[in-house]
Amino acid sequence: MKVIFISVDTLRADHLGCYGYRHNTSPYIDQIASQGVVFEKAFAADVPTEVAHTDIFTGKVGLTTGVVSHGSDLSYLPKPVDWLPTMLNESGYTTAAVDNLYHLKEWFARGYRYYMNARGKRRWIDGATINKMAKTWLKEHHQEDFFLFLHYWDPHTPYLPPKKYIPEFYPEHKNPYNPANKSMEPAYNHLAYPFFKRHHFDLLGPVTDAEYVNALYDAEIRYLDDLIKELDQYLEELGIVDDTMFVLFGDHGESLTEHQIYWDHCGLYDNNVHIPMIMRFPGHIPANKRVKGFVQQVDMMPTVLDALQIDKPSKLDGKSLWPSIHGKEDGTQEKIYLSECAWQASRGLRTHDYKFIQNIDSGLFTRPPVELYDLKNDPKETVNIAEQEPSITNLLKRDLECWVDEKLQDRKDPMMEVLQKQGLPFRKRIEVILSQVGLTWDEWRKNPSREKFDALFDQKIAK
Repeated sequence: MKVIFISVDTLRADHLGCYGYRHNTSPYIDQIASQGVVFEKAFAADVPTEVAHTDIFTGKVGLTTGVVSHGSDLSYLPKPVDWLPTMLNESGYTTAAVDNLYHLKEWFARGYRYYMNARGKRRWIDGATINKMAKTWLKEHHQEDFFLFLHYWDPHTPYLPPKKYIPEFYPEHKNPYNPANKSMEPAYNHLAYPFFKRHHFDLLGPVTDAEYVNALYDAEIRYLDDLIKELDQYLEELGIVDDTMFVLFGDHGESLTEHQIYWDHCGLYDNNVHIPMIMRFPGHIPANKRVKGFVQQVDMMPTVLDALQIDKPSKLDGKSLWPSIHGKEDGTQEKIYLSECAWQASRGLRTHDYKFIQNIDSGLFTRPPVELYDLKNDPKETVNIAEQEPSITNLLKRDLECWVDEKLQDRKDPMMEVLQKQGLPFRKRIEVILSQVGLTWDEWRKNPSREKFDALFDQKIAK
């Protein structure tokens, strides 16, 4: 048996056709979805990338492992923690990855017999590189029982799809650089601008239309869809489709200007935590199956172990998805607990009816201490009703606090340790960039002006 684990960085569920999106971003992924199971309400418990992938490969949420922050030097995953690739390697499977998460933390390379670093001189990784490396490896090892992890970075920023994919999502007659359009101004004058100037905006040019940037995101997904098609057709050429458990998921979503978050993956809103999760395994997973109940990323580890008949570790937070796949259950969770610590530090709780968010450190944003959204009447989470519904707010707040206490079991809270000892990791990155042009954080917060920063940046470059 073979397992191909595909993580698509920054892929939000609601921009795929099989999750109801109106644009044609994912025709081939939709075809794969029709051949297997779609988990309609799959969530990332911890965001963004570093903590999400740690959850995935341990089957445990961040409060259990202690890894809750993305980009913090204080995070460390102890080696005795059960790690999916290590378990599979020890069980006789050939383990391989085309990935670059090792650049974040060393534990992402654990357990692989073959670890192929997809990162080159540029930070941006084209999915075509992933495919080339994966196909070469598959040609040599397709007759073995294997676990192959592929980490695609399309559609992560910077959005740089091949130009032929753009017109389907942004009319050619429109000018994305029209100076009369001011829709980019909120992004250009946001506190996060210094970071994104260097890592995104300068690569796109002087865009003035925010809808163009959103269209680039969709074009990236469409490009990714063709890459997945190429990979899947290669599996057919090798004759291993029927013997392969094919798992495709997002590590987190993306905010496309919602909640004053401009083309980044922070916030515990559904656009960032609702992720696609699709599985195909001919003869084992029925076609056209849709699971409507809550599931989360930590459920994938025990599901793979069950498929391979390998004993699961005790005290996992995740639960096997097989009962839901075969219609005996509808999901693995009654509600989803959420956490983030990168640009901002927050915890949350999502039920079928409500989303509760407790903001611990708002970082680069202006957030109230608590947020409450009525998801049935306000699915886009636009109206905070925390003050209007104090009984519901307090009930969910107590629920969240009890869950945190249960997970910590008298251990120190790792999020509070990060905030007290280091502060928000991505705010620190902004402070470093500001220092390079002679600005302090307080000066920048009082006047986050693109023109001001660019002028100082140009002076620095000129010197």
